[in-house]
Amino acid sequence: MLSRRRRQRLAADLGLLAVAAAFVVPLLWLAFASLDTEATLRVAPPGDPTLDNFSAVLTEEITFQPMLNSLLICGGATLITMVCAALAAYPLSRFRSRFSRPYLLTILFSTCLPITAVMVPVYGLFVQIDLIDTRYGTALFLATSQLPFAVFLMKNFMDGVPVVLEEAAWTDGASWRQSLLRVILPLMGPGLGVVTVYSFIMMWGNFFVPFMLLVDPAKLPASVTLFTFFGNYGAVAFGQLAAFSVLYSTPVILLYVLISRRLGGGFTLGGAVKG
Repeated sequence: MLSRRRRQRLAADLGLLAVAAAFVVPLLWLAFASLDTEATLRVAPPGDPTLDNFSAVLTEEITFQPMLNSLLICGGATLITMVCAALAAYPLSRFRSRFSRPYLLTILFSTCLPITAVMVPVYGLFVQIDLIDTRYGTALFLATSQLPFAVFLMKNFMDGVPVVLEEAAWTDGASWRQSLLRVILPLMGPGLGVVTVYSFIMMWGNFFVPFMLLVDPAKLPASVTLFTFFGNYGAVAFGQLAAFSVLYSTPVILLYVLISRRLGGGFTLGGAVKG
């Protein structure tokens, strides 16, 4: 007879296994289907593994140009988001004001506002100012939509950097810009990594915004061209869809690997302040 504590632990383990299976099974289908030219929705190893699906999608029109568009749009939008979030989070973290809390609450409310609720006026605005069907205009709106949550995250990470380090820099004659660039941001490397990865992933997988703001097929990112594998009358090229999805996920994985060393880091006061 199992004790109550063991039953609770067994139930927790089974629950975790069920959650893990919910993530692993789709990934297994993705790996198997990308190597099977006759792939279906069934999760099963391919009988005759082949790279024909990758050969079919590795073309200028299907993969290379859409991926380049995605990198230009999402990379530029991420850079804008990080710069603006750092500049906005600094006064919220370092200065106390009676308007700070209402401002932060407004930012939190902005993160809950669905993009679909503002796309109609945004589309009309983009038409009037001639930003429709432009990659930089789409990047600007993606950065704007992601900025509230990025500011909120950045402010929380910036709060963890001791003010005494910044005051020491001021004593040595540094300005607030120099203390931000040379003291605060280098010490909050893990926070910068988290905000960068989160912002890039949210923009990379965004379908609705570029679908609405871009018209020329040559400017569409990979998140939109992904739907070219869905044909009429429910026909889907599952093998090519899986192969394209593997390639589509590669930049996000590479970005995480590149900055993963910074995610586990932090700052210490040891040796930072003497005397």
